[in-house]
Amino acid sequence: MEEFTKNSEVIRIENLHKTYILGTQQVNALDGVSLSIRKNDYIAIMGPSGSGKSTMMNILGCLDTPTSGKYILGGTDVSQMEDSDLADVRNRQIGFVFQPRLCQRPRRWSGRSWRRRRRRWAGASPGPPCRP
Repeated sequence: MEEFTKNSEVIRIENLHKTYILGTQQVNALDGVSLSIRKNDYIAIMGPSGSGKSTMMNILGCLDTPTSGKYILGGTDVSQMEDSDLADVRNRQIGFVFQPRLCQRPRRWSGRSWRRRRRRWAGASPGPPCRP
């Protein structure tokens, strides 16, 4: 592993592709994506539903591997690693913060009045409730 300076490249992806097979259809979730992230960069991955944001995050988080292309994390190519090696990378190099959806309505609340759901929500989570 290389030593990082202030502007060192931490993540580099080159011509990344991820293809899923659904029945007889081939779905290209990522199609030739390239990106470089340097130390202290702040980035946002944005796009409409179905544009590959979750697929990209799963690959960046070493939860999935690309169909083709390169993913270099901290100077190491992780794009073709085995699951056990990816688990080690996740354990030592990557941190996750899972954010709950801001607007959730659990099934168990279906059919309850808005006021009752709101009271129950207020005791369950600091986040705002959703209107039906």
